[in-house]
Amino acid sequence: MSIVVTGATGHLGRHVIEQLLEKVPAEQITAVVRTPEKAADLAAKGVQLAVADYNAPETFDGLLAAGDKVLLISGNEFDKGRPAQHQVVIDAAKAAGVALLAYTSAPGSLTAALADDHRATEKALTGSGVPYVLLRNGWYHENYTENLGPVLEHSAVVAAAGEGRVSSASRADYAAAAVAVLTGEGHENRTYELGGDEAWSFAEYAAELSRQTGREIAYSPVPPEALVGILTGAGLPEPFAAVLAGVDVSIEKGELVVSSGDLSRLTGRPTTPLSEAIAAALKG
Repeated sequence: MSIVVTGATGHLGRHVIEQLLEKVPAEQITAVVRTPEKAADLAAKGVQLAVADYNAPETFDGLLAAGDKVLLISGNEFDKGRPAQHQVVIDAAKAAGVALLAYTSAPGSLTAALADDHRATEKALTGSGVPYVLLRNGWYHENYTENLGPVLEHSAVVAAAGEGRVSSASRADYAAAAVAVLTGEGHENRTYELGGDEAWSFAEYAAELSRQTGREIAYSPVPPEALVGILTGAGLPEPFAAVLAGVDVSIEKGELVVSSGDLSRLTGRPTTPLSEAIAAALKG
């Protein structure tokens, strides 16, 4: 039996592998990667590498085995038809007879276009007959703290979220939840709504940035169309900019407030406060 993690060299995948190494022997972990060179450090620790690509179904032939527990980390190629990519892993899991397939989804309350691929994948997975877990991950602190350059340059937090609130948590928090499911028992056919313990508004985010930098940083709410223009002006493709603006609209509606407590219950500890993520990012 192996614990198999797809997208293992991505931001979330690396956190998952690192935390798995604290709980299980390295030889019981398989990292699925497209570019093995990027996983040389994992191989050096004894992690098994499997080279496969969501866009090449044949690369998953024989990769999974009966009894494996698998974490399907959602793809990030928004223009490649992610549900079809994810179906490749679901089909391979069913053929192999895996013990569990956990999928990193999005909050059930999210209606933005970003959620469409996740809902399609959830439908395919829950209808497949494979024992599943839906890890409905909320927003990441790092979605904001990794992009502080423009905020600090202009002394402004710009969003189309109005006074909406976000229950974000760190990638390490969400990784810990996945590890708890992959190494624990009794999670089959469960859905977990995952988010940070404390929801925050963009005005509060700007205030915390001001406090930590000693500078006056204001929240500047803008209409969604204006945000799309700002993001495309910064070099983002328009379709992706529209997806991000759509998330802000959902935030204004309260769709990224997750009050289930599932994340801290699964991990056995409070979630990481946004203030800690900001401090870490400013230290750089």
